[in-house]
Amino acid sequence: MNVSESSDPQGNSTEAQSGPGARGDELAPHAPEPRDSGAATQYRRAIFSVPIDVVVAVGHAQPAIGELLAMRRDTILPLSSRIDDPVQIMVGDRVIARGELEELGEDGGRLAVRLTEVVDVSDLF
Repeated sequence: MNVSESSDPQGNSTEAQSGPGARGDELAPHAPEPRDSGAATQYRRAIFSVPIDVVVAVGHAQPAIGELLAMRRDTILPLSSRIDDPVQIMVGDRVIARGELEELGEDGGRLAVRLTEVVDVSDLF
């Protein structure tokens, strides 16, 4: 809000307000309350324990609409990637890491990803 001083035609001094809240309906600025270290640690611990969905993208396909509508059980959809190509690990639409698919030794048939590259994700949280 800007306050400027001027005088009316009679020479009386007046103050004019301009900008947001010039009519007196301006909200008082609200600064976040500083957290003590104990509360900040507790808050951080709570946030860091929230589970988040991660998607592993192994490839993509681009079938024609007719092919998509004709899909049935046992239809094979060819992907753009090969079995040993790197996969992308994503949160939402952001790639956060890349890796290689592996089969878990002790739990046959179950897949895992060995990370080969991790990007900085600190700005996500």
